[in-house]
Amino acid sequence: MVWDVVRNLLAEEFSVDPDEITGETDFYEDLSADSLDMVELALACEEEFDIEIKDNRKNWSITTVGELVAFLESQIEK
Repeated sequence: MVWDVVRNLLAEEFSVDPDEITGETDFYEDLSADSLDMVELALACEEEFDIEIKDNRKNWSITTVGELVAFLESQIEK
């Protein structure tokens, strides 16, 4: 479930085909994201999954879709 939601959010945000997004897709290299894009993505994830993403260095080190999905799954389980 998390995977599908994230993939659809990314496809919409970055105007790409959802089928092109994999766990190894890099936000910066593959999707040309900048820091504002990442903040918007974090806000969209918070709203979609009803969680709070803390603003800390570890969370900002997430660079791939797979890392984001794993992080979100760990937050949802709490």
